Amino acid sequence: MSDPVFGRLLTAMVTPMTADGEVDLDRAGQLAARLVDDQGNDSLLVNGTTGESPTTSDQEKSALVRTVKHAVGDRAQVVAGVGTNDTRHTVELARQAEQAGADGLLVVTPYYSKPSQAGLIGHFTTVADATGLPVMLYDIPGRTGTAISPETFMTLSEHPRIVAVKDAKGKVVESAQVIAATDLAYYSGDDAITPALLAVGGVGVIGTSTHFTGRRMRQLLDHYLAGELEEGMAVYRQILPVLTGVFAAQGVVMVKAGLAHQGFPVGSVRPPQAPATPEQAEAFGRLLDTVEL
Repeated sequence: MSDPVFGRLLTAMVTPMTADGEVDLDRAGQLAARLVDDQGNDSLLVNGTTGESPTTSDQEKSALVRTVKHAVGDRAQVVAGVGTNDTRHTVELARQAEQAGADGLLVVTPYYSKPSQAGLIGHFTTVADATGLPVMLYDIPGRTGTAISPETFMTLSEHPRIVAVKDAKGKVVESAQVIAATDLAYYSGDDAITPALLAVGGVGVIGTSTHFTGRRMRQLLDHYLAGELEEGMAVYRQILPVLTGVFAAQGVVMVKAGLAHQGFPVGSVRPPQAPATPEQAEAFGRLLDTVEL
């Protein structure tokens, strides 16, 4: 099986912040290099939910893409989150990301307004038409309020630049139906469900815990691709407490606490997020130590 366009191991990168709450571009470049060189990521996702995209400006988003692309060079691809609940704004962000050097786009389902499936097709098609970059659709109805139906995926798969899906819906049978009927590359958008998605034809993961588990997740992926299922499940069971523990609070909150525990602080979070409590941070740090991360 050939590698999908974005590779197999991706991390949804947090956005480092300075003490006064500004985006720390220097630290962002250092974190990007750490994730690629130490954790083995094929691509990095910037300006996603874990990157606090709801609270970063358009200018900050562009600067982050440029910084991360400069930091990783040709060692990894950079996928930029550009989704909003406004098609025109999403098109603007898509073009901005392309100009900043992004290698691909992540486009989430428009949130809050709950468009129809016809509205989703129009939205995603318009965004995909706006640049020359490959597009990954992000299906996460728990946050957006609207799921992308299998039929809609099948229609959108006919667009030459819509090539992948970040799947955080948690309905593996529906995902299997789309995988069987299209050439869309399916990535697990929920760390702990990765083996289940691989079992029905998924190609990889876009992780949050992979800030810490990247090397082990790579082992899991390699075992599955080689048909070594018992070995893959052994790795999965070792890291499962971290795959779930990173969501003891919002993912960005626990990742930032965990990086600080590892001696790589990246600052706090912007409101309305709140930093991990001392108890949460201590518990997650103990978990990382227990799993030898």
